[in-house]
Amino acid sequence: MELIEVSEGSARFLVPKAERIYDAPVFYNPVMALNRDISVLVARALEPKRVLDALSATGIRGIRYALESPAEEVWLNDISDEAYSLMKQNVALNFEGELYEEGDRSYLWGEKLIVINKGDANRLMAENFRYFDLVDLDPFGSPMEFLDTALRSVKRKGVLAVTATDTGVLCGAYARACVKNYLARPIRGELCHEAGLRILIGTVVRYSAKYDLGVEVLLAYYRDHYFRAFLRFKSGAKKAEKSLAQLGYLWQDESGRFTYEKAFLPEKPKAFGPMWLGPLKDSEFMERLSKELETFEPAHKKTRSLVELLAGELDVPFHYDTHALARRNGLEVRKVSEVIERLEKLGYRASRTHFSPTAVKTDAPFEVVLDVLRGD
Repeated sequence: MELIEVSEGSARFLVPKAERIYDAPVFYNPVMALNRDISVLVARALEPKRVLDALSATGIRGIRYALESPAEEVWLNDISDEAYSLMKQNVALNFEGELYEEGDRSYLWGEKLIVINKGDANRLMAENFRYFDLVDLDPFGSPMEFLDTALRSVKRKGVLAVTATDTGVLCGAYARACVKNYLARPIRGELCHEAGLRILIGTVVRYSAKYDLGVEVLLAYYRDHYFRAFLRFKSGAKKAEKSLAQLGYLWQDESGRFTYEKAFLPEKPKAFGPMWLGPLKDSEFMERLSKELETFEPAHKKTRSLVELLAGELDVPFHYDTHALARRNGLEVRKVSEVIERLEKLGYRASRTHFSPTAVKTDAPFEVVLDVLRGD
C-alpha cells in the first residue's frame, strides 16, 4: 500500500495513493473536510470529555477531535487491518509519546488519551455502555446497523453525531429500501432532501424512545451527497414522549402546495413519513458555533459560509422552491432575493435555505407565495 502525506486542519496524515478514492484500501474523502470541520466546531462548543469515532478509516476525524477540540479521551475504531495500521501511523505523526499495544488495541498517553481499536463497531459500542459523551457515526451508506449500539454507548445526556450517505434511499429513488431501513415512506421532488433529513432524525427519535431518551436537535443539515445531524439526548420517559410528539407526516399536491401534521398515524392517505417535524437547529447552540468560528480556521473553504447560512435560516418545516413552483404553475421564475423581500414587506418571515439555492423558507401561506411569484 503506497502512502502519501496530506494535511487537513491541524493534522497531517498518510492516506493510500489511488486514482479514485473508492479504489483505496482505506477510505479517505477530502470533500468531507467540511463535515469534519463542523464536527470539530460542535465538539469545541460542547466540550465533551470522551469521544468515539466509531468508523475511523484513516483516523483523520478522531485525530482532529483530539487536536482541535477540548476532548480529553478520543477513541478511533475500524474493523480493517489496513485501517488499524494506518491509524497507528497517523496518530504517531500528530502526537508525541509511544504507542502501547495490547492485543487489537493501542494506547497513547500524553496530554490526552488516544485509544486506537481494531474491531467491529457494534461490539465496541456494546462493551462501552453509557461511556462516551459524543459518539460519531460516519458510515458508508446507512447508519442504521450501528444505531442501537450507539444509543447504548452514548451517555444519557450525551450527543450522537450521525451521517447518512444513502441519499437515494432517503430521497425516494429507492422507496422500498427506505421503508425497509427507516420504516418511513420518502417523497420525491423538490422537498426530498429536507424530508430525507427529517426521516433520518425521526428514525433516531423512535429508536431512542425505547431507552427512555428524548432528542434535541442541535443542528441538522444536508450537503452534497449526505445528511448530517447532531442530536443531544434528554433522559426520561416524558422527554422521550415529548420527542415522539414531534413526529408526523407530509403531503404535497401537483401545484406544489404542502401540508403536514404531527400525529402518530396519518389522517389522510398518501402520506410521506413518519418524520421529524420539530426544529432542525437550536438557536443558542448556533450562536456558540458562530462564536467558535471566530477563533477556528476551517479546513474547507465553504465551511464558514455554510454555518452562516444555517444560522440565518428560518427554522420552519419545509420550503418553496421558486423554480419548481414556477414550473408547476406556469409562472415566471423570480430571483430568490426578490421573493424574500416581497414576503417580508407583506409582514411574513422569509429566508434562504441551504436545501436549495433557488428555494425560500417562509411562514407565509402557499397562496401568498404564489401571488408573490405572479408579481401581484
